[in-house]
Amino acid sequence: MNKRTLLIIGLMLGGFLAHAQRLGSSPEYITALTASWKGERFPDGRPKVSDGLLERLKKITLEEAWGILKRKGYVNQFEGDWMVVKPDSTMTGRVVTAQYMPARPDLDSFVVERGKAENRSQRGSRNLWPVDILVPGDVYVADSYGKVADGTLIGSSLGNAIYGRSKRGVIFYGSVRDMQELTATPGFNGWIKGYDPSAISQMEITSINAPVRIGRATVLPGDVVLANKYGVVFIPAYLVEELVISAEVTAIRDEFERVRLQEGTYLTGQIHGQWSDTIKKDFMNWLHTAYAGPLPMSKKDLDDYLKAHDY
Repeated sequence: MNKRTLLIIGLMLGGFLAHAQRLGSSPEYITALTASWKGERFPDGRPKVSDGLLERLKKITLEEAWGILKRKGYVNQFEGDWMVVKPDSTMTGRVVTAQYMPARPDLDSFVVERGKAENRSQRGSRNLWPVDILVPGDVYVADSYGKVADGTLIGSSLGNAIYGRSKRGVIFYGSVRDMQELTATPGFNGWIKGYDPSAISQMEITSINAPVRIGRATVLPGDVVLANKYGVVFIPAYLVEELVISAEVTAIRDEFERVRLQEGTYLTGQIHGQWSDTIKKDFMNWLHTAYAGPLPMSKKDLDDYLKAHDY
C-alpha cells in the first residue's frame, strides 16, 4: 500500500473519529453526507432547499413522490401507520434529526460532557437540545425507538417552542404528552407513534443531525419531508426540484389525457403510457393554446424539462 493511499485512509479515519467524538454533527460531516447537493447550505451544513419548492411539494401525492424516488433507486424512504395530531394538514420542511436510546450511566456521563463542550444548554432536560437549533422551515425528526410510556419527547410547552422556531412540527418514531394541548396549538403538527401522560424517563439523546432510521426509512439531516395523513416520505435534498417538476408535469399530462379521452380523440391504449410523436406534438399545442390552469413552475423550467424529456 503506497503512502498516498495510507494518507487518504488516515484522513478518512480521522474524520470519522472526530465525528464520533461529537454529539451534534459537524458542518463538514453533514456536507459529506449530502455531497450530491450543489446549492446553498445552512451554517450547520444542511442543504437549503428553497421555501418555494417546499410550498410546491405540498401539492404532490405520496405515491407520486415515492414512485419518482423508487425510479432513482431510493426505495427506503417511506413510513406509514402514524397517529397525526392534525390529520387534515400537509407538512413539508427540511429535516433536523435526533437519535434517542435507552439510558445507561456511562453513556449519560459522555452525553453530559459533550453537551458542555458543544455549548448546549445545561438547564432543563437534554431533549431541549434539538429544539434549540431549529430555524424556520425545519421539521424535527427523531427516532426514539417506538417508546410510548415514559418516552414522551415533548409536551405542550416544547410543542409551542418548536412551532415558534420552525413554523412546522415534528415526526417522532416515539411519543408525546399533552396531546389535547398540542392539538389546540395553532400551526403545530406532529406525526407520532402514540401519546402518554408520563414524562420522558430513562432515555438518552445520542446524536443530533446524524443519519437515523424512522421505521422503514433511512433519513439524513437536510432531507426534505412530505407528510400528510397517509404517511411520510423523506426526499434527498438534491432530488427535490426534479421530483417536484416531474410530478407537476405528470399532473398536466394527466389533465391532457382526460381531455382527449373525453373528446374521444384517442383510444385509451394510445394515450395511456408511452406517447407517440403525434401525441407529443398535440400535447405541446394544447399546452400553449388550451391549457387553462396557471403553471406551477416557471415557463423556462417547463420548457427545459420538456426539452430534456424529448417533447
